[in-house]
Amino acid sequence: MFSGSMVAIVTPMTADGGLDWPAWDKLLDFHIREGSSGIVVGGTTGESPVLSVDEIEQLTRRAVERCRDKLKVIVGSGTHSTAGTVARTRAMSRLGVDAVMLVTPYYNKPPQEGLYRHFMAATEVSEVPVILYNVPSRTAVDLLPATVARLARNPQIVALKEATGSLKRARELLNVCPPEFTLLSGDDATAVELMSLGARGVISFTANVAPRRMRDACDAAISGDLVGAEAIDASLQPLHKDLFVEASPIPVKWAVARMGLIGNAIRLPLVELSTANYDTVLRAMRTAGVTLEDQAA
Repeated sequence: MFSGSMVAIVTPMTADGGLDWPAWDKLLDFHIREGSSGIVVGGTTGESPVLSVDEIEQLTRRAVERCRDKLKVIVGSGTHSTAGTVARTRAMSRLGVDAVMLVTPYYNKPPQEGLYRHFMAATEVSEVPVILYNVPSRTAVDLLPATVARLARNPQIVALKEATGSLKRARELLNVCPPEFTLLSGDDATAVELMSLGARGVISFTANVAPRRMRDACDAAISGDLVGAEAIDASLQPLHKDLFVEASPIPVKWAVARMGLIGNAIRLPLVELSTANYDTVLRAMRTAGVTLEDQAA
């Protein structure tokens, strides 16, 4: 149900900090045209910590309307609070989305049993499939394979975005989870390797900048053409690395702005990309064959 290159999409903003609706429509059309298989609204790359619930709902409603029958729309509804996650999941799952994505509850470091109960409580109120999201580098808590396997017994919990980048972890997850449960990479740099083991795709930040190349790499890897996938991925590796030259999504928003798709606005406490890093990100974009705004037409 969920496979291929899905984009952890950035959120366009105006200079005064508001949401840029014309740019949002342009960005959605870009990903439809470039062949992305889905988008994730309100994820970390979308600056979820500084978006209000109302803003995420508005972004999601507009994405559902514009992308219906063209690509999957997934919305992040996880928070550090179980009560808050249940409330958000109940509301967001009614917006016409294809799935909700639940990140591990950050900051308060729950044990595995707490994680299990947290996700089950949110799943009980969801009207659509649930995708789990494990990103210990951001949340300071690790959803272990044994707990994923317990959760995967619930037929409504259909996938995991695993962002550790560990091939050993991927093998363990594939061994302990049911065959119908989908493993998705949350780490672009190792995504092709994970797909060679049995993962079915990636939820990608690089795909904000090079969506067609990410789609082609996923298509090749999933079809078993590992040589082809690795050849495409080689040109993307600088992007995988250098889009983290500063805290994400600072570099990726700057890159998408250089493509002429959005303005270069970001909300505090994040700030615009340092000028010292412009050339680093530009080199990575050029290596990947990305067309800059001043090269278009």
